[in-house]
Amino acid sequence: MANIVRNSLAGVAMMALGLTLAACGGGEEAKKAEAKAASGATSQTVTIAVASLQNLPRTVTASGTISAWEEVPVGAETGGLTATGVFVDEGTWVRQGQPLVQLNDALLRAQLRQQQAAVQTAEANAARDQAALERAQELKGRGFLSQASLDTALANQRASAANVLAAQASLSETRTRLAQATIRAPVAGQVIRRSVTRGQIVGAGTELFRIVRDGRLELDAQVPETELALVRAGQTAVVSSDEVGEAAGRVRIVTSEVDAASRLGTARISLTGGAFRPGMFARSRIEVGDQPAVTVPTAAVLYRENRAGVFVMGGENRVHFQPVTVLSRTADQTAVGGLTAGSRVVVAGAGFLGEGDRVTVAAAPRAAAPVRAAAPAKK
Repeated sequence: MANIVRNSLAGVAMMALGLTLAACGGGEEAKKAEAKAASGATSQTVTIAVASLQNLPRTVTASGTISAWEEVPVGAETGGLTATGVFVDEGTWVRQGQPLVQLNDALLRAQLRQQQAAVQTAEANAARDQAALERAQELKGRGFLSQASLDTALANQRASAANVLAAQASLSETRTRLAQATIRAPVAGQVIRRSVTRGQIVGAGTELFRIVRDGRLELDAQVPETELALVRAGQTAVVSSDEVGEAAGRVRIVTSEVDAASRLGTARISLTGGAFRPGMFARSRIEVGDQPAVTVPTAAVLYRENRAGVFVMGGENRVHFQPVTVLSRTADQTAVGGLTAGSRVVVAGAGFLGEGDRVTVAAAPRAAAPVRAAAPAKK
């Protein structure tokens, strides 16, 4: 009986020792597997492409505010008169010289008649003194008149002539003021603002209307300084708004100044057609022509944390996420900024990668060997 107990205890000890050794061996195998995974021995198979430099049609996008090409303020030159008639309103198209406002000109018309009578009186006096001078000269030639009397007649004639000129100047001034009582459009265009009402006493220099010359509008597009050098006068553009749709445009001028705070320059785009109004917000697409750009397959571009980027192959077949700026995109190719030509980027499998992952590059498929025709059997 004692022998049986001793044998049982020995068996139990051997089983415990075996389990301990097995547990130790299993831990070492797990550590080896973890180290193997950490070293990247198992990697994902991907395909790569080389970023290339190509000349592609380039579009610069910019946004800004619609403004008038030229706003012309219309004011009163003659002050202190009452507006007796207002003939146009906001939104009215006017032609150059068209009456806009009529001021009360009753007093000016009375002054005009007075000045006309003064001119007639001065002309009559001048004619009388001219005749007297001619008689005095004739009598002086005959020796019947002294030199002093001749000098007096000559002075009277010159004074009368000066009075005629003064009366005519006063008459011209009154006529001018009378013409200014009818305020006319200085240019053709569209009235966008009216600040006068009938019965208002208008002061000299008061702005009454504001006219957009020829009705021409333009977009003050704010262009980043990095793309400002690509935009030039004469380039075509498309201006769009969610409210009024699209309109054709053309770059009229590119300002030479860049805002120091926003780092934006201004390209003024003249609009053709459309229902835009001054003050509206709009976007533009400016066609700047073919420009050299680094291109990658569109499938290689992905977004991480709202940033566009590509996975670039590095040393030891590890990938690095490189943020890029998307310049233009097609179904196959995407032009990007922030990437150098010749970089190797991941295409297939890029969406499953993380920073620093090790990958295996798939071999390029071999072209199928041409099939040779079977030789005819010898007879």
